[in-house]
Amino acid sequence: MAQWDVFPNPAPSSRDSIPYLVVLQSDLLDRLPTRLVAPLSRSDVAAAVLPQRMAPAFRIRGERLVLKAHEAVIVPARSLRQPVYNLHEESHRLVDALGAVIGSV
Repeated sequence: MAQWDVFPNPAPSSRDSIPYLVVLQSDLLDRLPTRLVAPLSRSDVAAAVLPQRMAPAFRIRGERLVLKAHEAVIVPARSLRQPVYNLHEESHRLVDALGAVIGSV
């Protein structure tokens, strides 16, 4: 599993509003049994409430989804099955969103 891989949300209770999770964690930590991920949400609330820099939108399989970097969590790596996409080409926007969350310029 690579950094910026996008996986189906393994939690059935939140899958309707958060269909995917993106791996934020560096590949340097690949041996750990957990991954730092952020939700990719169908909700437009983040776009309306949060600065666009903190909640950028991405197209995943034809659907507009909003990154909720402020809701990043740790999940067991084994819960993430098959990646469906990779956001490597958009990594600068993902890193910028994380910077906005922790307050860097």
